[in-house]
Amino acid sequence: MTAGTWSPTSWRARPAAQQPRWPDEAAMGRVLGELAALPPLVFAGEARRLRAALGEVAGGRAFLLQAGDCAESFLEFSADGIRDKLRVVLQMAVVLTYGAGVPVVKVGRIAGQFAKPRSSDTETVADRELESFRGHMVNDDAPDPEARTPDPARLLAAYHQSASTLNLVRAFTTGGFADLSQVHQWNQEFVASSEEGKRYEQIAAEIDRALRFMAACGIDLNAETALHQVEYFTSHEALILPYEEALTRTDSLTGSAYDCSAHMVWVGERTRQIDGAHVEFVSGIHNPVAVKIGPSATVDEVIALCRRLDPERSPGRLTLVTRLGAKRVPELLPPLLRAVRDEGQPVVWVCDPMHGNTFVSNGGHKTRRFDDILEEIRGFFDAHRQVGTWPGGVHVELTGDDVTECLGGFGDIVEDQLHERYTTMCDPRLNARQSIDLAFRVAELLRA
Repeated sequence: MTAGTWSPTSWRARPAAQQPRWPDEAAMGRVLGELAALPPLVFAGEARRLRAALGEVAGGRAFLLQAGDCAESFLEFSADGIRDKLRVVLQMAVVLTYGAGVPVVKVGRIAGQFAKPRSSDTETVADRELESFRGHMVNDDAPDPEARTPDPARLLAAYHQSASTLNLVRAFTTGGFADLSQVHQWNQEFVASSEEGKRYEQIAAEIDRALRFMAACGIDLNAETALHQVEYFTSHEALILPYEEALTRTDSLTGSAYDCSAHMVWVGERTRQIDGAHVEFVSGIHNPVAVKIGPSATVDEVIALCRRLDPERSPGRLTLVTRLGAKRVPELLPPLLRAVRDEGQPVVWVCDPMHGNTFVSNGGHKTRRFDDILEEIRGFFDAHRQVGTWPGGVHVELTGDDVTECLGGFGDIVEDQLHERYTTMCDPRLNARQSIDLAFRVAELLRA
């Protein structure tokens, strides 16, 4: 981007991958006009606070936990579901903070993660060729031509569900649910009975003792806001660019543009072309932004993305999320770390151990092995130790439900069990037990 030439619409002059074919342009125009007139979902000041927090991560003084659903659903939307996902993230953050001794920045894949990139524009279902399901923001997953037709009204539905989700998240995180005195109550029944749940209860008991000790020393715990509420930020893939454009606002304090659909947005592996529309769009917003980096990424491409998206080298501005696959991390990651380090770019390095380790089981279910997920995370930490850089975080897909979507982990889920509670709309997620187990493993790596 040349200074002064960017605008929220400038992406339209670039090749835009992964965009649906909207059949009714007039209806699309009306919806985008309505979205542009609606209040922002998040505020510029909140995005600046996240950027500052990520600056601490870039400096090796904090750790990022980014977690949530692979794709949010219009059909499975409830206060209980939001609470349960939040509860798992809070438990993981407690394990990481207590076990590793570093602050944890909490970012959800929530309140906007309604769209998914696809490898093909069409798919075959029951011998019929249909438009691919691109997430509930775009179309429906029902195997019917009409349901698969992109509908711009879904953009408005995504906005309103995001607003409702944010309302609940803010209530939970500031209204007592996130209070450290509730740390025992975060342990769900089916987690509490597991070995991971018992390990978590030991941490909860030690936190209780520490709080009682501070109170006995005369510290006014009621005055310590950090003990009673948490800051929980939102993020999603900035995939459907007309939606992101319509929710971009000019901050009245700074005059800068912010994408007010989320505190942080990312560009995916399929849309990170340096001259493409998605990189053009995020180059001009002042939110913290991220880019997914897959095994095909070259050193030159990664350096070009750093220069394009963070020319001022501002800590917290740019996060690079690697999704390389467990077997390829030792080979592919160290050269990228060295090149970015030598370039002087203060990026946040995050490991996505999910997307590079997906395969289809014999029963036809997309799944991931817990051991592969752990192997990629261990390889990520080993590479950073080798190069002398900071492993800044993990980015995982999870749910608070007791699903059977990923193999292994607690209970040693096997392929024959995948169908029992396989409810994801798209990619397989860790359940709560597996998520907490993962947090303990990551805390051990951080301590090392």
